Amino acid sequence: MLEKVTDANGIDALMQDIGAKAKAAARPLAMASPEQKNTALLAMADALDASKATILAANALDMQAGQEAGLAASFLDRLLLNDERIAAMARGLRDVAGLKDPVGEVITEWDRPNGLHIERVRTPLGVIGVIYESRPNVTADAGALCLKAGNAVILRGGSDSIHSSRAIHACMVEGLKAAGLPEKAIQLVPVTDRAAVGALLSGLGGTVDVIVPRGGKSLVARVQAEARVPVFSHLEGICHVYVDASADLEMAKKIVVNAKMRRTGICGSAETLLVDSAAIGTHLQPLLEALTEAGCEVRASATVLKILPFFKPADEEDWRTEYLDAIISVAIVDGVGGAINHIAHYSSNHTEAVIAEDPAVVERFFNEVDSAIVLHNASTQFADGGEFGMGGEIGIATGKMHARGPVGVEQLTSFKYRVRGTGQIRP
Repeated sequence: MLEKVTDANGIDALMQDIGAKAKAAARPLAMASPEQKNTALLAMADALDASKATILAANALDMQAGQEAGLAASFLDRLLLNDERIAAMARGLRDVAGLKDPVGEVITEWDRPNGLHIERVRTPLGVIGVIYESRPNVTADAGALCLKAGNAVILRGGSDSIHSSRAIHACMVEGLKAAGLPEKAIQLVPVTDRAAVGALLSGLGGTVDVIVPRGGKSLVARVQAEARVPVFSHLEGICHVYVDASADLEMAKKIVVNAKMRRTGICGSAETLLVDSAAIGTHLQPLLEALTEAGCEVRASATVLKILPFFKPADEEDWRTEYLDAIISVAIVDGVGGAINHIAHYSSNHTEAVIAEDPAVVERFFNEVDSAIVLHNASTQFADGGEFGMGGEIGIATGKMHARGPVGVEQLTSFKYRVRGTGQIRP
């Protein structure tokens, strides 16, 4: 049952209690063996498989409520669970169990002339607060990754996915119990009131070490504005694909259509296509025809419209828009330098791709584009921790401090220095 807490004081007390329990769970979790954590993860995966009917029934409630509330198709796609997506969640948990445990890893070590031996060693961050919308699978992904990295986690899912998240969270707790780990190591905030988010952003009296938001622009903007603890986040996924004149046309068509249309509602979906001016006669029309045939609306720059006047014009706002829909803005640029300049002006520093056979073009793109992920001859939809072999991700970070790109188990750790001496004193 959802807890019914209506007054601000009640919500604050609830959240403070959740924070205290997470802090208490974090210490034994940080000391847990790799085998114990993996036992929990595998038990969680088994519980997801066994609870498929319960999870689907819970998701049906969320889907019905979302449809009645008029949620956009992209949000409903994120919210939807089916047999395949539940199996993918369970597979993700097993993949995380198979990853190398980062806790205690010696990152580097060296000796000083005075005989001191110094090691930099990975340690858990402590307690992580994850705030997310629509995607109930984040309940499993975030819980698993935080656990593997030795962190306790407080999960605050959106009201639109509350029933699904609760059903998945029950499987996570079942896994913790099976491994003899603290049940409060993975907690789901049991209320949907927005005041709970504000309390979590306050740091809950110093019990929360990091906040990770995963959702729309308004959520992430609020977190960045109000958080009193460090934040791993990206504001938007305005991703670009640049097609150079040297690109193989058939490859370019497949990549561009996949980058935009495979799943339009994810942050790695391409939002802008940039075409080399030297490829106007060879690549432009076939690329736009391929997108149109795939059901994508094209919004074209003035230069494109002079050649292909039947598309909808793109305005200044289009270059700054994360559509999360079957819409793409298209511009012609003056070679790779023009593409780099456009990306530098409009990108959210998430993910950009170059399609080219000229190695000099690729190297310049890789060296000068300052985004978290850059790809060559591959779809932007690969911007995903699971596809990177990380066993999933807690999000894509576009900042430049600590974590950047897919946030997996290694990015959910900090480090400390271990210094071993033989009686040295400082003169």
